[in-house]
Amino acid sequence: MQNTTHQHTKKASGVLLASLMLPGLAGLCALAPQSAAAENAPEKTTVSVDLGAYADGQPGWQRVKAYTPQVYVQAPIAAAWSVEGSWVGDTISGATPRMHTQSSSASRMHEERAAGDVKLTRYLARAAVSVSASYSDEHDYKSAGLGVDARWSSDDNNRTWSIGVASSSDRIDNTYSGVNTAINEHKHTHELAVGLTQVLTSSDIVQLNLTRSVGNGYYNDPYKLFDVRPDMRNASIMLARWNHYVTPLDASLRSSYRYYSDTFGVRSHTVGLDWVQPMGQWTFTPAARYYTQSAASFYLNPVLDAQGVYDTGATIASALAVNGATSFDQRLSAFGAVTLSLTLSYAFTPDTLCDLKLETYRQAASLRLGGGSPNLDSFHANFLQLGLTHRF
Repeated sequence: MQNTTHQHTKKASGVLLASLMLPGLAGLCALAPQSAAAENAPEKTTVSVDLGAYADGQPGWQRVKAYTPQVYVQAPIAAAWSVEGSWVGDTISGATPRMHTQSSSASRMHEERAAGDVKLTRYLARAAVSVSASYSDEHDYKSAGLGVDARWSSDDNNRTWSIGVASSSDRIDNTYSGVNTAINEHKHTHELAVGLTQVLTSSDIVQLNLTRSVGNGYYNDPYKLFDVRPDMRNASIMLARWNHYVTPLDASLRSSYRYYSDTFGVRSHTVGLDWVQPMGQWTFTPAARYYTQSAASFYLNPVLDAQGVYDTGATIASALAVNGATSFDQRLSAFGAVTLSLTLSYAFTPDTLCDLKLETYRQAASLRLGGGSPNLDSFHANFLQLGLTHRF
């Protein structure tokens, strides 16, 4: 069949797009190609190195900066196996709001995190089975995950089914005085995902993934005042993708829609469009995302005084008047967000690729369809990533 997405697959895994987005596999799946391929083991080893820089802020306040090196490796083993893994190290500095956008000198932070994934795949005739493990470590949060997934194709390789399960276990230890204290708290998450990828024509491929997540344990943010959340969070996720090859322009249009719903009361919709345009050794990929979500059922809005200034006392009083779950976390408010990005890739050779990604993100209550939570400052972030991939 014709190359439906007609793009450089910089971290090629040799398996179908139906590889599942599971907790223990999230890092690896993010690196997988978005194209259809036969279930064959890779013939070459792939090594990729990426360096990322992130900064966010709110009006009058530059909040967090992060620097992220990342390494990805995939290698064939014999003729029917492959192993792949990734490592990422984050260095984060800045401040975290105590309530909504309020901060103080006590909220300054400097964090370092190291995380890794490893995945082993066995290839069969028109099928593949993978097992994976992941681990993340920072001074106050540790997470470990395991996953298993399988995918198999029809005789003509035009249809692929997939199923996977994964579990993660997190430990939270926060001894920061003055806010909440969480010592040896735990959170556990289990997920089941099923997927279907279908080639419709020589220019079109579609995919549908359904995921059910069940979680229990400690969900509070120990760095925020009056943050008491339910000890259970279950979620349902639907993800649909359509890739269309535009023959006259030798380009591809990738579109996606994601729906999310959980027991916190959050409902969200995400729509994405990517345009992949090869031009000789260059590939240009502009992309746009729109996101909108409702507020969690226990989210509390900020309170302003008569002059429209944030009233800390009245806001705290609103929390004290609630008997049950409460949170001032702006991430649980009702808001909308727009992400714009541009990825430039240059192929020195068919096996050596360099890419640069620029991304900007803006979040505001006013961007939500139907209106968002009142009295919130907007939020913005910028991301820059430079990567080099080589196969041998």
